[in-house]
Amino acid sequence: MLLTLAAFAVVLGVLIFVHEAGHFMAAKAVGIQVLRFSLGFGRPVVSFRRGETEYWISWIPFGGYVKMAGVEDEGPAGALEGGKSPVPVDPARAFDRKPLWARFVVVLAGVTMNAVFAFAVYSGLAFAGALGPESIATTQVDSVVVSELPPRAGALAALRRGDRITAVNGDSVRTWGDLRLKLVNTPGPLRVSVAGRADPIVLDVPETDTTTRYGMVLALSPALPPVIARVQAGSAGEQAGFKPGDRILTVDGVTVQSWQDFARTARSSPGRELAVEVLRGAGRVSLRVVPQRREEKDSVTKEVRSFGFVGVGPLLVPRPGALGATRIGWQETRDRAALILGFLAKFVTGKASPRELGGPLLIGQISGQAARVGLGTFLGFMAFLSVNLAILNLLPIPILDGGQAAFLVAEAVRRKPLPLELRLRLTQIGFVVLLGIMILATSNDILRWLGHVFGR
Repeated sequence: MLLTLAAFAVVLGVLIFVHEAGHFMAAKAVGIQVLRFSLGFGRPVVSFRRGETEYWISWIPFGGYVKMAGVEDEGPAGALEGGKSPVPVDPARAFDRKPLWARFVVVLAGVTMNAVFAFAVYSGLAFAGALGPESIATTQVDSVVVSELPPRAGALAALRRGDRITAVNGDSVRTWGDLRLKLVNTPGPLRVSVAGRADPIVLDVPETDTTTRYGMVLALSPALPPVIARVQAGSAGEQAGFKPGDRILTVDGVTVQSWQDFARTARSSPGRELAVEVLRGAGRVSLRVVPQRREEKDSVTKEVRSFGFVGVGPLLVPRPGALGATRIGWQETRDRAALILGFLAKFVTGKASPRELGGPLLIGQISGQAARVGLGTFLGFMAFLSVNLAILNLLPIPILDGGQAAFLVAEAVRRKPLPLELRLRLTQIGFVVLLGIMILATSNDILRWLGHVFGR
């Protein structure tokens, strides 16, 4: 629970900051006076002033805003934004005094920053070789975190360590990336075929339920091949005689199916000799290794625990160069955007139920799941949400960036701004619509949670 709350706070804080920083920097760049930069809505918890701008962290964490001269008190947003700023306003630097192109830049800067952030994160993860297990050439399952499975995906609890998934809805899968894409994008219901089983695992998950589909792939972990790629100099592994390319077959007579099997045994055996059999070339070699005793402190409980360290590493996906990482970053950003746009299209045309919407509780739950899987998965989920935030903010709903951009388009067509009274009325309507969507999404979250608790 503590990790979930912390992960949720980090996700919200970072994405809101990135979005609002885009508006802030663009406003400064075109000479608009910024009166306040706030993470959150309502009255401030923490505040200070530097120069002509107030900086707030406010009570209501689900959003943020940049209060600019000339637009600070329009409509219901004025109350959410903590009221009038005490900073003296320079009328010549007001938002509505700037040319149309400058206002477009400011309005669209937030979503642009969210898209750039996602692209940068995906590119960085690809360059670091930490984008995730997508390119691992296996579909063998190492573990299923049953407690993290969404209710609709509960049938996946039937998977066991060592199971190899061969197809989804009859389409074969060869890598973990293939599997993840099929689980997320294949029209439902899903039929997951497992080697050695006559009947597939059936999941009644519509393709529009992207939250459940994303949650279930996070609950699955691939089995890394038990092949040694590197041996640390001076380590217990080097002293025992391990060589790069060795495939670990058994530990103390127990068959090793994945790298995780070996790692778990080694970590739980500090100072205890292990008999390891490896395949080297065409022959078998018997080795004995004593994992070095090391200590680590739990970041939450502060408890110090001992663990065994051998000093050998698994065969991982080769890291791409800078250009290759950039290409992967673009592909990931584009694919996530297409996924979200596809869901919105189905929602608008009635092919997706409003019950599929997810709100803050679901985001918090998946944030915790991603954090437990690892830093790479957590950052990847944050990038996915950043793309989501960019696209949703472009919807032509007054109070969102897309609605403000629509006002500017109307001004360009009419060659004069829409009347203030009309803008205020449309903003009020947009506020009610957005509030209704948030209430619906949160209600869906609560119903999902109740269904999970009571097994329905």
